[in-house]
Amino acid sequence: MSRHVLEPGPGTAIDVFDRDTPPALTIDPGDTVVVRSLDAGGRLERQRTPGEARPRMFEERRGHCLTGPIAVRGARPGQVLAIRVVSVRPDDWGWTNAGAKDNALTRRLGLADEPATWLLWDIDADAGTATNQLGHTVRIAPFLGVMGVPPAEAGRHSTIPPRTVGGGNMDCRELVAGSTLYLPVTVPGALLHLGDGHAAQGDGEVSGTAIECPMTTEVVVDLVSDVPVPGIHAETPGGRVTFGFDPDLDIAMADALDAMLGWMQELYGVGKGEALALASSVVDLRITQVANVTWGVHAVLAGGAVGVV
Repeated sequence: MSRHVLEPGPGTAIDVFDRDTPPALTIDPGDTVVVRSLDAGGRLERQRTPGEARPRMFEERRGHCLTGPIAVRGARPGQVLAIRVVSVRPDDWGWTNAGAKDNALTRRLGLADEPATWLLWDIDADAGTATNQLGHTVRIAPFLGVMGVPPAEAGRHSTIPPRTVGGGNMDCRELVAGSTLYLPVTVPGALLHLGDGHAAQGDGEVSGTAIECPMTTEVVVDLVSDVPVPGIHAETPGGRVTFGFDPDLDIAMADALDAMLGWMQELYGVGKGEALALASSVVDLRITQVANVTWGVHAVLAGGAVGVV
């Protein structure tokens, strides 16, 4: 198996999903890739003051600044990418803003007409902390907000809404180092995109941003065909995870739960009703993010939550 390094730059950074984008790198199944990504806005330099404009990769931002696409030889629709996250290390700076959008949430909170608020963070990856300009220090748990493949339909597609097919901007804080994300292949070659580094984020990503930062991520990318859940799912240090994405939170919740019930049926040899009854005791439903056009819910079954005798 080979090891590759992919840096962001012209021809290796992109801010849309498009099946016709030429690959920035082509790998074999099982290869390791060390991917460097800029922050979601594609900034080439850290901000020195809150909200300061800095040079960017793209003058007019259409979506998240992602690194890729990475083509996987032999990948075809019907197969599944297994993306094992080996390590995730943020750069030494990041930012968070709030109130930057006029939407239902900021209107409800009375912030839609207020100027955006910014926090600038100094990140100490070795210590596992981030400290902002107001003196607040938080523990970090870095992950990539975006891991996805393009829709099968031709054309440029926004990186902002997560998709039930292709993933993308899932913003799931469970996907830390030690996780494996299973992502169904949508187009020949898969064309994996990675980016939107988050040094820390709460469930919900309630301001619309996390601690956004450049990131260096090491992943092993493989192809599998025998998976317990047909859609996007993950095995993480916190447990098994399934996802639902929809403009209606009720539908997103039901989709995440339905996928988890199918997984539990296979794990424990029970019917769907029995799985639902069992899930009521051991499955957590979490709001993944409310920051995008399509809301996210993830279901978590913690490791060891159910014993079988």
